[in-house]
Amino acid sequence: MRQAKLNRRDFLAGTSAVVAGSAMLATAGGILIGPNAAWAIAPQAVTTAEAATLVEMTRALYPHEKLDDAIYAKVVATLDEKAAKDPAMKTMLQAGVAELKAGKWDDLNADAREAALKTIDTTPFFQTVRGECVTGIYNNPDVWKIYGYEGASAELGGYLHRGFDEITWPDQA
Repeated sequence: MRQAKLNRRDFLAGTSAVVAGSAMLATAGGILIGPNAAWAIAPQAVTTAEAATLVEMTRALYPHEKLDDAIYAKVVATLDEKAAKDPAMKTMLQAGVAELKAGKWDDLNADAREAALKTIDTTPFFQTVRGECVTGIYNNPDVWKIYGYEGASAELGGYLHRGFDEITWPDQA
């Protein structure tokens, strides 16, 4: 299989958007690249611009300064995988993103974004994204490492005799 060569100039010329307020790149080739180029997702159901908005939305829903956008991008990648298999979900995600964009999402500060999300918090779109955040963020072992959580302890006899009084991560959250 022949691979296309892409030099820096072609790559930069081929980028379709730099997402406002962040350094994520949505390329013409359909890849969303993180600001430090340490992560990338290639959405199949939603566009890269829609995926970028969803990354920003997930961060606005569960803002953790210690978490890189890569954690939030994994949540969006899971949503995209589900949307690729379910046309109704794809339509819902696209309509939800369009509604955020209609409200000038890209121009809003953090407080205004929170207010905008509160106006849609009963919608299936919001609840779907929020639900995926809960499992995608807090069931992620990479997040556990950042906050010092060792994971489940039942198979190790529980926490009582394993330094329960020495944990520090609740104070760091």
